[in-house]
Amino acid sequence: MSTQEDVIKFVEEFLRIENERKLLQDDQKELFESYKSKLDVKALKAAIRIAKIKARLGDSENEMDNMLEAVESKICLD
Repeated sequence: MSTQEDVIKFVEEFLRIENERKLLQDDQKELFESYKSKLDVKALKAAIRIAKIKARLGDSENEMDNMLEAVESKICLD
């Protein structure tokens, strides 16, 4: 297989994946839209982001919680 064929094959696969990601993003957007009247979507999105961060932190979660407390004590939360 030539380099040009490899590039073409790569680009086709890349574009297919990119299209699938776009479709999934559209599905997520529609899901949030469908729950807009039932839930506070802004708060739900924030909760999802926080949960993902905590999952990545693993054992460092307690330290992050302590730091977050210190930061929150200095920032006026509404």
